[in-house]
Amino acid sequence: MQETSPFSLNGKRALVTGATQGLGFEIAKALACAGARVLVNGRDDVRAAKAVALLSEFGDVAPLVFDVADAAAVAQAFDGLAEDGLDILVNNVGLRDRRPLYEHSLDDMRAMLDVNLVAPFDLSRRAASLMTAGGRIINTTSIAGPLSRDGDATYTIAKGGLEAMTRALAAELGSAQITVNAIAPGYFATEQNREMVDDPAVADWLAQRTSLGRWAEPKEIGGAAVFLASDAASYITGHVLFVDGGYAAHF
Repeated sequence: MQETSPFSLNGKRALVTGATQGLGFEIAKALACAGARVLVNGRDDVRAAKAVALLSEFGDVAPLVFDVADAAAVAQAFDGLAEDGLDILVNNVGLRDRRPLYEHSLDDMRAMLDVNLVAPFDLSRRAASLMTAGGRIINTTSIAGPLSRDGDATYTIAKGGLEAMTRALAAELGSAQITVNAIAPGYFATEQNREMVDDPAVADWLAQRTSLGRWAEPKEIGGAAVFLASDAASYITGHVLFVDGGYAAHF
């Protein structure tokens, strides 16, 4: 008798925030391909419906539209999830604002923290309350969590906080057998990075700065998410998995 693959997500129910494009879309696709029923989150009904239409050929997907920074909308969405429960949460929504330090107001900083840190904290607590043993929470952090550069301070601070939150919730939720891990992407050729992707100077720089010498394709994020969501990662928690082509390891 053939055993079930340890990477199978059959029968699992997953929510991926910010899944209408970019890395969130690819994570949702990978989880669906592995057998999970995936709730595709976004703020816009039309974009969510379009993403679901594209993803439907890969598995069981459905839209769940709400703004992660809107506490009332989050509460309403999770009330709707309570009956069937939740097995996997991917906190993928992210806000970025590349500007010099003194160009940011305190309101700019609060907005960055609300989306990149406070919202994942809220969603994680709500999701954990619906999970049984074997639940999975996965945060999309960044190589900008442990690494810094000028002109990106607010994002680095927020992502560093999300990395710390990953460790803290792993400690808090371990007794419930819920794992909490993170994926730290490097330079991915997403829609949001199109201007940089089209710049030959950036490509030349990555050729020198990364071990693999290139931009990552968005589809290359999915395997990490499936692994951390699966039984294959059942004894991994509090860990940040770098998907960066060797950026953090290369000099």
